[in-house]
Amino acid sequence: MKVTLLGATFETTNMGVSALTAGTINCIIHKDPEAEITLLDYGKERKTYKYRTQNKEITIQLLNMRFSKKIYLSNNIALLILLALLIKLVPTRKLKARLISRNLFLNHIQQSDVVASIAGGDSFSDIYGLGRLVYAALPQMLVILLNKRLIQLPQTIGPFKGVIARFIARYILNHSSVIYSRDYIGLKETEELLRKDVADKLRFCHDVGFVVSPVVPQTMDLDGLPEANEGKNDLVGLNVSGLLFMGGYTKQNMFGLKSDYKELVYELIDLLIKEKKLTVLIVPHVFGYGGRNSESDSIVCDNIYAELKPKYQDRLFLVRGSYNQSEIKYIIGGCDFFVGSRMHACIAALSQCIPAVGIAYSQKFKGVFETIGVENLVADPRMMEKKEIFTIINRAFEERKKTRGMLQKLMPEIRKEVLGIFDDIEFKKI
Repeated sequence: MKVTLLGATFETTNMGVSALTAGTINCIIHKDPEAEITLLDYGKERKTYKYRTQNKEITIQLLNMRFSKKIYLSNNIALLILLALLIKLVPTRKLKARLISRNLFLNHIQQSDVVASIAGGDSFSDIYGLGRLVYAALPQMLVILLNKRLIQLPQTIGPFKGVIARFIARYILNHSSVIYSRDYIGLKETEELLRKDVADKLRFCHDVGFVVSPVVPQTMDLDGLPEANEGKNDLVGLNVSGLLFMGGYTKQNMFGLKSDYKELVYELIDLLIKEKKLTVLIVPHVFGYGGRNSESDSIVCDNIYAELKPKYQDRLFLVRGSYNQSEIKYIIGGCDFFVGSRMHACIAALSQCIPAVGIAYSQKFKGVFETIGVENLVADPRMMEKKEIFTIINRAFEERKKTRGMLQKLMPEIRKEVLGIFDDIEFKKI
């Protein structure tokens, strides 16, 4: 079985995207252990990865497209779409096949048994701007133009606020053969957008991040936490988002938060350590040091830690270094309670039966949390003041044992459902 994935990559510092990629691969291998998997994504060069799943190491190929002004590049997405449009005008099937075979990328799509898109989990929307949606949509349009069946893997669908965004989304969803949403909001959004009965192809499935396996890092730097916290109170993991800290990509409170995020983080640390006498581990989930325009969590977490460590001494710790999606999940698994602004950091906790409060900046938090019955663990600063957010966190902490028990009963069935996602899809060349 040859499977091509769009909007999934390991070429990212965002472990949420990597978790989606790893989770999808786990689902494919569960269906067919011998599957040939290719990531068709933007990048400067082709690469191969060694990925371990089910006690077996497999090779994953990255086939790199370019999003570039150099239109003449054979892998430029604009050129590929132009070629696909021209090939549609060719009258004979034999000639079409010959022309497609001359381009590595078109031929690869044509030879795939399954082409599926996950759009980075939440990029099939204009919440981050129209440019981000177009970036995610172009490879999907290429697949549609080649008359290949396109599957939408579990992701957040919408919202689509602009007219152009709605047009793009409607075109792609109308031409998708199967549409999975990872939340119930997306099911409704799709039905309203398409304005017709799509029950035959619209389905729900939990986020594939729930089936990512935790892996012990080869090296792990928690700044002496295990020894310092031995025998003390619960360990609280705190994920701080560099994106929210800088005000979104516009740096002008892009997501319309009513509560100042920076103040919220500092006051939350104070609440957890001074009032509750807990130990806090600051956990980045987007790594890297890309300069002042970077949305990296690492930069912000390092700065907060350097500022507050002298004040809190043996109650505040930091995850230093970079880790892959499975390694950071293992580290999160050592916490007793979690608060995060990156949704997949929260999923890493919840999937390990650790109660987690999501500090939301989009509908995806409520949507995903609702599917496992913990929507009461979403604190949304777009609509809530700090006092209300702290009330949710306090209540969640007090009820953590009850929540953990509920998650322990629920998670085995969720993992089983997610791993079986490809069982409902007929694999055949088209």
